[in-house]
Amino acid sequence: MPKPLQSLSIFFPFYNDAGTVALALDLAYTIGRQVTHDLEVIAIHGGTSKDETGDYLLQAKKKYPDLVIIDRPENKEGYAVIKYGFLHATKQWVFYTDGDLQYDVNELRLLVTAQQTTRSDVVNGYKVQRDDSIIRRILGKMYELLIHRVFDLPIHDVDCDFRLIKRACLEELHLISTNASILPELIYKLAQTGATFTEVPVSNYSRRYGRSNYNWWSLTREKIVGDFHLFFHLRNLTSKIG
Repeated sequence: MPKPLQSLSIFFPFYNDAGTVALALDLAYTIGRQVTHDLEVIAIHGGTSKDETGDYLLQAKKKYPDLVIIDRPENKEGYAVIKYGFLHATKQWVFYTDGDLQYDVNELRLLVTAQQTTRSDVVNGYKVQRDDSIIRRILGKMYELLIHRVFDLPIHDVDCDFRLIKRACLEELHLISTNASILPELIYKLAQTGATFTEVPVSNYSRRYGRSNYNWWSLTREKIVGDFHLFFHLRNLTSKIG
């Protein structure tokens, strides 16, 4: 068991995730209390879900009165809603992962151990296997290679949403993406602050409930268009600074 962190915020984005809300939040409180004595848990409802996600969040609030719920019913930013988790987190360290539980929250302990060993500012998981269709795996690998080359990112698996980040590094960021390009933007801008990175292998599983809000084509298109705009935004920003 790693030494306890000084303090920790854990957040999940939820959207059409009624089947995993209760378990995700139970895990956050159970595992979170094992790795820190000062815990904050945040649930982001990233849209008007078509199932009972909102109802389950309210039930969780009764069980955990200190649970912070961020409701974004008019969310038009898709996965970029995670930026509100970073904005509302108040503890020294911030951990987030997806509310559909395709990652194992128990493996947060691996990230904490790696941080204490390396003293890195960001500990990022990378998938050791993918429970996805062959099309998504192939496109994911192609995207990984392309995005690493275009943005010169310090990690390989930018799409692995299993991250422990020092909040002091986040305070310097202004995230502008309004789609899935929030991920390369986040990693790129963290690197620009001088943050140090460590990568840790983590498990990836099939969805426990429902289906993805993206199909392979819509996600690929969103990434290509979003990353194109992000690239030119960052280039213009760099030229102005220069």
